[in-house]
Amino acid sequence: MWYYRNNVNGAFNMYSYYVGANPPTSTNPTPIFPKINKTVFLSPFTYIVGDVTIRSNTFIAPFVSIRADEGTPFYIGSNCNLQDGVILHGLKNKQIEINHKKYSIYIGDEVSCAHGALIHGPCQIDQKVFIGFKSIVYHARIGEGSFIASGAIVTGGVTLKPGSFVPPGAHIDSQKKADSLSQVPKNEVEFAREVQRVNQEFPSAYSIVFGKDRCTCGLSC
Repeated sequence: MWYYRNNVNGAFNMYSYYVGANPPTSTNPTPIFPKINKTVFLSPFTYIVGDVTIRSNTFIAPFVSIRADEGTPFYIGSNCNLQDGVILHGLKNKQIEINHKKYSIYIGDEVSCAHGALIHGPCQIDQKVFIGFKSIVYHARIGEGSFIASGAIVTGGVTLKPGSFVPPGAHIDSQKKADSLSQVPKNEVEFAREVQRVNQEFPSAYSIVFGKDRCTCGLSC
């Protein structure tokens, strides 16, 4: 539906997001509704189902899919940003353990997932990590402050030490490769920091644009 609201520039596309419990299956028989902090911004076309926790001031951009319908649960920390087209999914019965609790996907605070990235559980992404455009993280643990550049793949059960830099297009699928990675260059540290700065403003800014209260069709009241 296109909606004109005294807008001299034309139409606003106001389709709503979808948030709901996972469908009951033999793999995941108990429907659980996501737990999303009220300061999180969910863009139109966002899709979130199942046992998903999202903490404060996190920005979820358009066309993000977060499906805890197979692997579960998911945890996303505060001040994160999941940019356009990011996908989160997990394998059944495959989890990582953090502080005596098991997760399919665990994402710490201030993590940036750039456009088109795929995060597939089981995986752990510690705080202040940058995951680049169209990169893939699957069956891996990513140390604090690491930078995964565009088009890279990190998989194979590897653990990246804090501050690791994965070059563009690299395929890190063994611990030997993971251990050989250099530290994040200064210019990439600054880039990741600026991405965080910009995206931490988006939840409140977009909430003003869309309005505090919205009906199921997505229109602000």
